[in-house]
Amino acid sequence: MSDNHIYPIFDTILQPADKEKLLGQKAKVFWMVGLSGSGKSTLARALENALHEKGYKTMLLDGDNLRTGINNNLGFSEEDRTENIRRAAEVSKLFASSGLVTICSLISPTAEIRQMAKNIIGEDWYEEVFIECPLEVCEQRDVKGLYAKARAGEIKDFTGISSPFEAPENADIVVNTAEHELNESLDLLVNFVEAKIKTS
Repeated sequence: MSDNHIYPIFDTILQPADKEKLLGQKAKVFWMVGLSGSGKSTLARALENALHEKGYKTMLLDGDNLRTGINNNLGFSEEDRTENIRRAAEVSKLFASSGLVTICSLISPTAEIRQMAKNIIGEDWYEEVFIECPLEVCEQRDVKGLYAKARAGEIKDFTGISSPFEAPENADIVVNTAEHELNESLDLLVNFVEAKIKTS
């Protein structure tokens, strides 16, 4: 078959802008960082539900769905944690290029690891969301008993206890869950996110 029989439009690579137009939203990756127990996962799920109700097309990535799938061969060594973030960032970039609003909830403990994610995703798509909460409050919440195990030496390299957490200094938004109730925190997030993804 000659190339003359192929319609030119079929040979055109669709751009993210084409998909954004179809979906009626701007693609973004909201990279939610914070200590275990800060409320990241709870807020990420609540945010996705709130955006869904408003008609936005979203994808939520967190440690649970990443580590049971694409990252199920990774442990918690420094190298594996970096690879966990790298893969999450690459997947987030693919979702963003499809026009989706992607919410990624990962501890992302160091400035270096967050910068890597930002470099992969791209500055135009990446929005850093710091879910701030003092360590002592996170420990009090400790619903999974992880901090207690870390204090007892049963979990090695646990962020905030035996492994460092560098609080973001230039996050695009900071939500302090020790100072705000869930609904207040969610309202702050929804307002911030919607301002970024609205097309008009």
